[in-house]
Amino acid sequence: MKNIPLEFHSFGATPELYIEYTKRAAPFTMEDDHYHDYYEIYYMLAGQRIYFIRDRSYSVEQGDLVFIQKHELHKTMQSGDAAHERLIVHFDDATIRSLAGKHAELLLTPFRQASHIIRLPRQEQLAVDQLMRRLLAEIEQRPEGFELFPPHAVTELLLTAARYLQKHEPAPLHHATPMHAKISEVIRYINAHFAEPLRLGVLAEQFFISPYYLSRMFKEMTGFTFSDYVILTRIKEAQRLLRETEISITDIAAAVGFDNFSHFGKTFKKIIRVSPREYRKQYL
Repeated sequence: MKNIPLEFHSFGATPELYIEYTKRAAPFTMEDDHYHDYYEIYYMLAGQRIYFIRDRSYSVEQGDLVFIQKHELHKTMQSGDAAHERLIVHFDDATIRSLAGKHAELLLTPFRQASHIIRLPRQEQLAVDQLMRRLLAEIEQRPEGFELFPPHAVTELLLTAARYLQKHEPAPLHHATPMHAKISEVIRYINAHFAEPLRLGVLAEQFFISPYYLSRMFKEMTGFTFSDYVILTRIKEAQRLLRETEISITDIAAAVGFDNFSHFGKTFKKIIRVSPREYRKQYL
């Protein structure tokens, strides 16, 4: 396989689908504060990574499937040896409806489980690995009609995962340490109370951790600083309210925890690249 990203992007007459393969040998951590309005499947072909999603971190190993719902904050970080290979798939609601029709909800089952990771039994894992490697070979070699294979492969992958979940509970994934569990508690608290004033020192006292240790462990576990995570959580909720409600932008700013409207507008535009008003227009 190549040491540079290998990409496939279909659109127009075929369902819109984005697939990317990357093999890395050097240390890598996602720099972007990352969430998006489409679904993501992350398949670990080789190596190991730490993946933070929503409110906890997971150790992702070879053969693991990671399912990330729309608008979920996530970030990958190095774990042990830097070398790894991964495949990601992106698609939106229109794509899954086009691919699956009345079965779209079935195929979206893996994105709606409590755990974001599926570790299939050995036999199913080998079948998925063969499917993913065939997919990469089709994209890299591009034989005649290769464009037909990616939608088929993604549909088969989702169907395999959905049927597995119908018959099995996902394997329990334990926190690496008690402190990881404690940080997850802090994150869940932030997710539930983002509209309130949130200060590192206050939460540290509330959860019986020193402010220094909370700050360091928060960054280590999530890839985000405490303040960046709070701001991103507030902006993400502001996006939801702009998309789904007619609440005024001023009221939205207050509802998500900003006590200064000007600061809200500048922060929103810095992160989302457009103003709150422009963002809302895109969804009208």
